[in-house]
Amino acid sequence: MNATARIALVGDRSPHVTSHTRIPLLLEALAEREQLVLDAYWIPTAEAGAEAGSGALAGFDAVWLLPGSPYASEAGALAAVRTARERNIPFLGTCGGFQHALLEFARDVCGLAAAAHAENDPSADEPLITPLACSLVGHQGLVRAEAGSLAERVLGAERSMERYHCNYGPDPRQLEVLEAHGLRLSGRDEDGQVRIAELPGHPFFLATLFQPELHGDGTRPHPAVRALAAAAVAHATARTERAAAV
Repeated sequence: MNATARIALVGDRSPHVTSHTRIPLLLEALAEREQLVLDAYWIPTAEAGAEAGSGALAGFDAVWLLPGSPYASEAGALAAVRTARERNIPFLGTCGGFQHALLEFARDVCGLAAAAHAENDPSADEPLITPLACSLVGHQGLVRAEAGSLAERVLGAERSMERYHCNYGPDPRQLEVLEAHGLRLSGRDEDGQVRIAELPGHPFFLATLFQPELHGDGTRPHPAVRALAAAAVAHATARTERAAAV
């Protein structure tokens, strides 16, 4: 039997955010259909910084930074990303989670201290995350994953149709430096705009501007959600085996 994995759901939970209301359905489906059991804990972004600082967040088997921006605490959201990235904890960032995963990488890996999110800092000179030319709220569109990428392996195909609910995305002019420091921009839409990012060498680090939690009716988890769950269970199993060996 698979180990039960502890997953931190980082976000400001709201009954008005559809992706949040889908979570119980997804957890149930993962357990029943995939035998991937996740013990989920919601962590508001206002508490995530303290959880990261105390080391408590590093005790989870996965971190999922959920939609719902602007977050109550940008710093808390970024602390959650950094913990998962530095501690090799499986990570999924969706919609706002994607945006803040790029922002954390820009600041903490690329050294771009002034990198900003225009939703949080409208007066920023050159924000990394900017308003989209066309809103993607309620949009559905094709995404192409790069051959050989984690995104392609997770999606199971080069192309997939995905659902969005966002108004912000990365400024293409700011992305070259992220790639130069090791972030792989592994999925794009039909116009060539980045929609998926991943971190090679990390056990599982995936961020999508689209919202996989909105896939279908919630009874068949999107491949990205299933892949996160599988990575979390593998992390929990390895942790249990290490403890038993001591």
